[in-house]
Amino acid sequence: MNDKHLTYADSGVDIEKEETTIRALTKDMTYKRTGLGAPLTGIGHYAGLIDFGEYALALATDGVGSKVVIANEMKRWNTVGIDCVAMNVNDLLAIGAEPISFVDYLALEKHDEGFAAQIGEGLRKGAEISRMSIVGGETATLPDIIKGFDLAGTCLGMVKKEDIITGEKVRVGDAIVGIPAAGVHSNGYTLVRKIIERSSYSYHDPLPSDPSTTIGDELLIPTRIYMEVLDVIRECDVHGLAHITGSGLLKLKRVTELGFDFDDPIEPNDIFSFLQDEGNIDGLEMYRTFNMGMGFVIILPPEQAVKAAEMTGGKIVGRIVESGIKVSSLVIV
Repeated sequence: MNDKHLTYADSGVDIEKEETTIRALTKDMTYKRTGLGAPLTGIGHYAGLIDFGEYALALATDGVGSKVVIANEMKRWNTVGIDCVAMNVNDLLAIGAEPISFVDYLALEKHDEGFAAQIGEGLRKGAEISRMSIVGGETATLPDIIKGFDLAGTCLGMVKKEDIITGEKVRVGDAIVGIPAAGVHSNGYTLVRKIIERSSYSYHDPLPSDPSTTIGDELLIPTRIYMEVLDVIRECDVHGLAHITGSGLLKLKRVTELGFDFDDPIEPNDIFSFLQDEGNIDGLEMYRTFNMGMGFVIILPPEQAVKAAEMTGGKIVGRIVESGIKVSSLVIV
C-alpha cells in the first residue's frame, strides 16, 4: 500500500474538469426540433426523450471505458459486450423506458483471431438479458488513434409519456431502495488500474478475499442489468430512479435537488475494500468514484419500499431528506 491517498483525479480523471468540458460541449446545442420528434427533456438526465405521439422514444449512448484494458491483459473479451449493453440499458431504465433495440461501435487497432467472436458473445448475452434486438453497428480499424480497442453503443427505448420518471415526484420522507451491484461494473477503472499498477499485485494474482478467483477476473465481472426495475414501475408508485455509475453517489443529483440519507447502506463488495486498502483511498473518494456495492436506486413511498426491495433483491437503504448526500456519518456532498 502506498502512503499517499490516491484519488480519481490523480489517475487522470478529474470529475470537475469533465463537467466543465460537458458544459462547453453542450452550451451551443440550442436548436430543438418541433412536432413529432421534439425533445421532451433537456441534456443532462440519464437518457434523452423525444416526442413520438402516445409514446416517448428514449436514447442513451455509452461505452465500456478503460475496463477494456484489463480485458486485453487477461486475454478475455466475452464479458465486455455485456457491460456495453448494460451501461446503456440501465440509463434507459433510470427514466422508466423499456429498451427495444441497440447498435454498437467497435474501434480497434488491429484484427486478432477470436477477439471479435468474444465481443459478439457478450453483446448477444447482454441483448438477451435486456430483451431487445441488436439491429446494426459499425466497426472501424484505426491504428493511428486506437491502442487496443474501444467498445461503445447506443440504445433505443420507449415509454408512454404518462409513465416517464424524471424525479419531479420525489418528496422528503420517500424511501430509498438500493439494489446490489455485481462488482465494480464499468466505472472508475482508470483509478482501479492505477491502484493495481502501484501495488505489489498483478491482475493474474488471486484475490486475497477469494483465492479461487484472480483480481483480473473479479474486475471483469460484467455490469448487472436491472430489468426487474420495469416490474417495480408497473406495480409501485415509483418517484425516482438512479443508475449509480461514474462519480458514484454524485449521480443522484441528476434525479432531484433534495438530499439522500443512506443510514443503512448496502455492504460494499470485497473488491472495494481491497482497492481502498491498496490505493490508500479515503471513504469520501470511494463513494464519489464507485458504486460501492449499490448499482441502482429506486425512490418511492415508504409503504411500498418493502415490496420493491423484495422484487429486486435489494433493501431499504435510507430516505429522502431536505439536502445533501450522506452515507452513515460520511458526508458525500
